[in-house]
Amino acid sequence: MITLHFLLPVLKIVPSPWNAIGVIFLIAGIVINVQADELLHRAGTTVKPGEESKPLLTEGIFRVSRNPMYSSFALILFGAAFLVGTLTPFLVVPVFMVVIEKRFILSEEGMLEEKFGQAYLEYRKTVRRWI
Repeated sequence: MITLHFLLPVLKIVPSPWNAIGVIFLIAGIVINVQADELLHRAGTTVKPGEESKPLLTEGIFRVSRNPMYSSFALILFGAAFLVGTLTPFLVVPVFMVVIEKRFILSEEGMLEEKFGQAYLEYRKTVRRWI
């Protein structure tokens, strides 16, 4: 993102001092990430993509997002793009989300459905994939 900002900034879309609002997104992403990480560790399950989950987590931040860690990374990227304020870094966020969904989320959801069956399907009906 920083490289795009300096090599191909295209257009300044968030001028100073408004770009400082990006800090809010950065902090929100970090807080969500820490909360999700703590819940995963407390439940004795992995934070590593592709590894089998032990319990189905539906509490805390997992009541709001099925993938709070990936969502938190997207918020952090969005905050960073906002801070630099040029157009091209913002393009990284949707690309990141598509890549993460195709590369990790879809296979992880398949694993969760296989392991937890109907409980996961019910959870999926009520909780969004991203925030």
